[in-house]
Formats: sequence, structure tokens, C-alpha cells
Amino acid sequence: MKSYEVQIWEIAKRADRKARPWRVRWAVSGQRFEDMFRTKALAHSFRAELVQAANAGEPFDPATGRPVSEARTKNPTTWYAHSRAYVEMKWPRAAAKTRRSIVEALTSITVTLSRPAKRGRPTDALLREALYLYGLNPRRWSDEIPPDHAAALAWLETASLPVVELDSPAMVRRVLDSLCVRLDGKPAAASTVQRKRATFYNVLGYAVELGLIASNPVDRVQWTAPEVAQSIDRRVVANPAQVATLLEAVKSLGKRADKVTAFFGCLYYAGMRPSEAADLRREDCDLAGRCADCGADFDDLAAVKPSRSCDHEKIEYRWSRLVLAGTSPRAGSHWTDDGGSHERRGLKHRGRAETRTVPIPPRLVELLCVHVENHGVGPDGRFFRGLHGGPLSESVYDRWWKLAREKALTESQIASPLVRRPYDLRHAAASLWLNAGVPPTEVARRLGHGVAVLLRVYANCIDGGDDTMNDKIGEALG
Repeated sequence: MKSYEVQIWEIAKRADRKARPWRVRWAVSGQRFEDMFRTKALAHSFRAELVQAANAGEPFDPATGRPVSEARTKNPTTWYAHSRAYVEMKWPRAAAKTRRSIVEALTSITVTLSRPAKRGRPTDALLREALYLYGLNPRRWSDEIPPDHAAALAWLETASLPVVELDSPAMVRRVLDSLCVRLDGKPAAASTVQRKRATFYNVLGYAVELGLIASNPVDRVQWTAPEVAQSIDRRVVANPAQVATLLEAVKSLGKRADKVTAFFGCLYYAGMRPSEAADLRREDCDLAGRCADCGADFDDLAAVKPSRSCDHEKIEYRWSRLVLAGTSPRAGSHWTDDGGSHERRGLKHRGRAETRTVPIPPRLVELLCVHVENHGVGPDGRFFRGLHGGPLSESVYDRWWKLAREKALTESQIASPLVRRPYDLRHAAASLWLNAGVPPTEVARRLGHGVAVLLRVYANCIDGGDDTMNDKIGEALG
């Protein structure tokens, strides 16, 4: 709490005080303070400092009676200690991947904001490892720390710069510039720079909230983060024939690879995020179809049983729907509350209990039904599992996807960005729907996007009208 209500009285001498007779009295928000001095000159000097701060419009702290700037100068809080306080504050409500992202950014910044010439400095690699694994991870603060990591953190406690030194624009610029360089000396990705800069800004904002500094110094520095690409590179987008070929290639790699064929199908035919597909469960699906022999309709093919008149062996799959309820992103065991590698959460940009309904075409219905028939589902109903029955890992499906690209695509296509990542299947789905004439509002709803984000991201992938425009330009050229 700060106050500008300051009253300062003249210096007085108390006859009953022999050692320190000179008294300075002042009040902040009605709360009275006094300090005693040995000489009149010392008392005058102290009073002059109070008057100067009050005349400059500086706020005072009603608890101590001193100017806020003086309290900050005397505050020994280091950047490392403040970073730990920030992580501890954010930890309970942050997602596991967000926790990891914050710690990654603070690890880089904390190493930069340490005294390089202080004796006994560990290597930067050891400092980063100690901070990432123990120093900035509240889950592991009670663990026994290995001696080399403990020594590195002990050194950092004395070598970390005070937070008040970040009031210097030069120091802030030094940190911001360090975020633009990778450990190998190459330029960092623009998205990485922007993410770490946001963390740095927020940690400094928390320092302002705690009264460690007056204002966020980043606002006073003329520094611009590298631009992050807003739209999708249309070269990554595959057409339906190419996707079908890739899915067949995955299936042909063997039974273990075939366990993720339907997973990739979910990314393309339903436009799902990989973390959403990894959490897809049998109860989330209504898989409809019709018996081609007897004409019976089925709302859920999982409940189909042979009858006396027909075995229902020949099924025509129909448009169905998925009701997505959660995601299962991989964050790492250091960052989840239960110590698992994956964290089950609600849908992205939605409340915990919200769902998203996505219609799916007959081709995906067939892929899911065949998957259940050949590979079953897990005890918890999950379609897709890892090699040992746990959550499906990126390393597993990424490996099969790379092999499928090498098998299904030409050499020039393999070298190109064409569906280089499984996530590009979702981009291909959005592009297909938009070019098919589906209204952007409906495409955004199925993808779980906002309309503005959808149009900005996929603006380069929307075709239509090129021939007409080219004809007009050709006519104008004569």
C-alpha cells in the first residue's frame, strides 16, 4: 500500500536524550514516525531526504514511513529468489506444459542475470540443468538434490543480481537480446523469443506488484521481438489423395504401425489436434452405419450383433459424430501433479466441462471401427495407446509418420514441407473444408478455433477466383 499524504515537522532537540538528542518527526496517512540523531547535521540531512521525496511526488510506505524507493533499494531480493516466488505463485493453476514453458524461459534468463566474474562459477550447462530440474521446480524442492546441482544453486543464491538492477534499460536490453540466441549460437525461432519475452515481462510485472520495482522496465526499452508467422505455409497442405496414400503407407508398415492409422485419420478427417486424438475414447463416438444385406440401420456399430435373418457382415458406414471432451498432452513427469508423462485436461480454449461436437465422414467411421476390431480399446476406453499400453507418445507416432512419408512420397515431396508433421493433417483438413465452401464459422467450430484466428491462419490456403482474376489482368495487358 502506498500513500502521498505526508507531513514533515521541523527538527527538535530533546534535553532528556544525551546520546542522540536531535529528533525528526513526520507522518504518513496520519501514522506518526520519528527518528533520533547524534548531531543536528545528520538530522537535517535525513529530513532533507524526506522533503525531497515528498516534493518529487514519490509515494511513501505507511508501514515503515519511508519513501518507496528507499524500501526498494534496501530490499535484497535477487532475481533467482523472485523467480522462485513467481513459479510458486503460478504453479497451482498452470497447465503442465505451461509450467515447463515458464521454467524453460526463466532458466535462460536467470543464468543471464548472474555475476559472470564471481569466483567459483559453475558451467552454464550445469547451472541450466540445476535450475531446470530443481531450482525452479516446486515439485522437487523437497527432494534430495545431487551434490553438483546443489553446489550450483548455492553459488547462484549469492551471484544472482538484485531485482532492482533491472530498473536499468541496458540490463533489460541485455536480457532481451540473450533470448534471441540459441545455445549453439544460432538465431532462436521467433515463436520461442516471443514466448520467453512474455514470461520475462510477466515476472517483472509480478515484481511491480510486490513493490520490488516501481514500473515494468520492459516498457521503457525500444526493442521489438521477431515477427511470428501468422498464416500456414500452404506447401504443407496435402490433398485427399495424398493423405489416403499416406494412411495406406502407415498401415503397410505392420501391425504396430497400424495401431496409429486411425489416429492420423482423426487428425485429417475430423481436424483434431494430436492431443485430442490421443485422448479419444469409445464413449465419445457415435459410429453409425447400415447393413447392406438387410437394410437395418445402426446408430452405434459397436452394439451390432448377428440376428437370425442376417449376420450383418457387409456394413455401409455413414456420417457420424464425435463428442470431444478432453485432451492428453505430453508435458513430462517433472511438471504434472501426479508425476505422469501426460496430463489430462479439458479442451483447449474451453472450460473444463465443455465439449465440442465434430461430424465425421464415413471413411473415418470405417477407420475407427476397423481399429476396434483389430486392436481393441484400452481399459479406460482409449482408442490409441503406447507400446506398453500407456498414453500415446509423440515419439511413437512421429516415428511411424516419418517412415510413411518415405514410403508414400516422391523424393522431391519428402524434401519439401508437405505434411512434414502429423499436425499438418489438421491444417489440410481446415484447408479442404474452407475450399469446399463450408462457412468459416462452421469450420472454426469444428476445429475449436475463433473465426478471426481461423481466417488469419488459413488465409494463404483458400483458393477460388484465380482464373477470373488472371483473365481480367490479361485483358488489361492487351
